[in-house]
Amino acid sequence: MTSLVDVEVGLRQQRGAFDLQDIVESAGRFLEDASAREIIRWAAATFGDRLCLTASMSDALLIDLVSRVKPGVDVLFIDTGYHFAETIGTRDAVQQVYDVNVIDVKPSRTVAEQERDLGPRLFGRNPDLCCYLRKVEPLNRALEPYLAWVSGIRRDEASTRAGVKVVEWDAKRQMVKINPIATWTQEDVDNYMADNGVLINPLHYDNYPSIGCAPCTRQVAPGEDPRSGRWAGLGKTECGLHL
Repeated sequence: MTSLVDVEVGLRQQRGAFDLQDIVESAGRFLEDASAREIIRWAAATFGDRLCLTASMSDALLIDLVSRVKPGVDVLFIDTGYHFAETIGTRDAVQQVYDVNVIDVKPSRTVAEQERDLGPRLFGRNPDLCCYLRKVEPLNRALEPYLAWVSGIRRDEASTRAGVKVVEWDAKRQMVKINPIATWTQEDVDNYMADNGVLINPLHYDNYPSIGCAPCTRQVAPGEDPRSGRWAGLGKTECGLHL
């Protein structure tokens, strides 16, 4: 039976030819049932310093997982200019607690410049454009030096994420995307956080189970869908980073 090490050797050879889509196809088959740590170990061995992860600073679960395998990994944090103070505080705490290199990714325009050019409260008038300008475009730019990025999305978070794979091809960015906890449930998340003392954004304790920009995030009542507090009343469920 082929081992994970054999897969890594074969994929390293493929990477030499920059055939990243073949890497995705092979790894997706071999790693579907692997543990999150095995998936991250493969990613670190395959992509080295051209691997990064993204973090919204809702919690540090992914940061904890990846930094145990790859200390000093680059962590991209999109500083939209609209974050809660608690989110910025979580980012600052992550830099002190974990062996990672946090990189602040900023939009090309400040909030004031965006309001000057496009008018106030773009997030309420055209949330898709606001997300693109303050999240998607900055991340696209920040990911350019890398071959692969690690995301913390899970299949059970939303219907739009039900089909995500543990290793997949990010066609928009022409790179590899790794989702090591794609198969985890909320119970798996809660257990890992408790067992490992993972840092968590304090807003979670105030009924904010899914945390984005402050103007577009509200508290969620007991029994509501955890993501119902994002873009409430706007008919929007994703910011565009993952779709």
